[in-house]
Amino acid sequence: MNGGDDAAVTAGSGPPTSLEWRFSQVFGERTAGEEVQEVDIISAIEFDKSGDHLATGDRGGRVVLFERTDTKDHGGTRRDLERADYAIRHPEFRYKTEFQSHEPEFDYLKSLEIEEKINKIRWCQPTNGSLFLISTNDKTIKFWKVQEKKIKKVCDMNVDPSKAVGNGSLASSSKSSSPSQFVANGLYADGAHNDFSFPPGGIPSLRLPVVTSQETSLVARCRRVYAHAHDYHINSISNSSDGETFISADDLRINLWHLEISNQSFNIVDVKPANMEDLTEVITSAEFHPIHCNMLAYSSSKGSIRLIDLRQSALCDTHSKLFEEPEVPGSRSFFTEIIASISDIKFSRDGRYILSRDYMTLKLWDINMDSGPVATYQVHEHLRPKLCDLYENDSIFDKFECCLSGEGLRVATGSYSNLFRVFGVAPGSTEATTLEASKNPMRRQVQTPSRPSRSLSSITRVVRRGSESPGSDSNSNSLDFTTKLLHLAWHPTENSIACAAANSLYMYYA
Repeated sequence: MNGGDDAAVTAGSGPPTSLEWRFSQVFGERTAGEEVQEVDIISAIEFDKSGDHLATGDRGGRVVLFERTDTKDHGGTRRDLERADYAIRHPEFRYKTEFQSHEPEFDYLKSLEIEEKINKIRWCQPTNGSLFLISTNDKTIKFWKVQEKKIKKVCDMNVDPSKAVGNGSLASSSKSSSPSQFVANGLYADGAHNDFSFPPGGIPSLRLPVVTSQETSLVARCRRVYAHAHDYHINSISNSSDGETFISADDLRINLWHLEISNQSFNIVDVKPANMEDLTEVITSAEFHPIHCNMLAYSSSKGSIRLIDLRQSALCDTHSKLFEEPEVPGSRSFFTEIIASISDIKFSRDGRYILSRDYMTLKLWDINMDSGPVATYQVHEHLRPKLCDLYENDSIFDKFECCLSGEGLRVATGSYSNLFRVFGVAPGSTEATTLEASKNPMRRQVQTPSRPSRSLSSITRVVRRGSESPGSDSNSNSLDFTTKLLHLAWHPTENSIACAAANSLYMYYA
């Protein structure tokens, strides 16, 4: 790991102490020897802005929502909880609801099978107690509304036991049940308007149902479908800070959408060459700036990040800034471009920094300094001698995600054997923690191998035999390339991480 003094996202009096991470919860843990179904493998994780809700998507096209409960169960505000013993009242989530977001499809015009797998989930601004989010598979984006609805039930009939007549009942209580006392204009003999039933006195055999709504149920409804705008696989969606628009990116194009308009989008980036044989790089990830709705960044398979300003032109063919690390002379090899491909980028919360993940490293970039990253964190350097084996078993094409803590003092990413690593980025910090996603960190779990979908982003790929080759980490521990922690998310305001190992969702806190 190396980094400079510029690596601090938040200035402080000194480097913060290393965090002690503890296991919090697990959802969907398997018993020993239990096989994992392909459709149950988690493929996306996302916290909402408040951190009170968490969404996961899986390869079966399902979206599962979790909600935080410790703030409710203890009857206090989050500030009260922070004052309390955090080790006792750690973040707790519970299952909220799930719904089928996408179904498998077949494009008959292109003879193309479209998987239902959820590639990305992004939360939108909640309104009137309802939750909104967008989810996407390879081709279609959907806008979902999740709200509580009262269940209406016919719970009773208007039966008054004291006035029951046979099998029926009096429809209403009146001064007298004798119709003979009724006079014109609804007046009784004594001139009082005491009977408002119709007909006067009621019908003894008439029973009217009483509808009540006591229970509530969560209902997910698809509000809009944004389809037919991408020729290639969608790898990213990102909400704008204006709360009204979002972008979607595939291998060659980035489109701008309005949440309320599903039948048209604007193509703002197009890197497709006139001749596809001239194609040298593809878009791998894209994200809006968290504060400025006119700025966004996207990464490429050549290891570069481009910052673009939507105010410059309608089609952003030119970038306002380019971030790439200069190549070391004499270091080029067959694997150079493959391992340089950026699989994920994330803005820091204040928008000042961009975190990128390629196969070997995490890099932190200052958007005001395009000469090179301000810090580089080695994740897979110990695998460099095994690149041939990793190429043969397709592991070299695995796309690991990355995330930053809310205050920007730490970064995290995943690795093999269900490991994830946390690094400190403050000046002088030597924090580098490795944990295994498991209730028992010493236990090794065997999982179904998950191969990445074949798309334009693997333009250097060739047909070859698949094989599995064991490796080892920097501590000489054996690595299992069939188990990989690709997806993780950091709580926006607290030191809490959610990470996915196959079909299991693990929660850690510090």
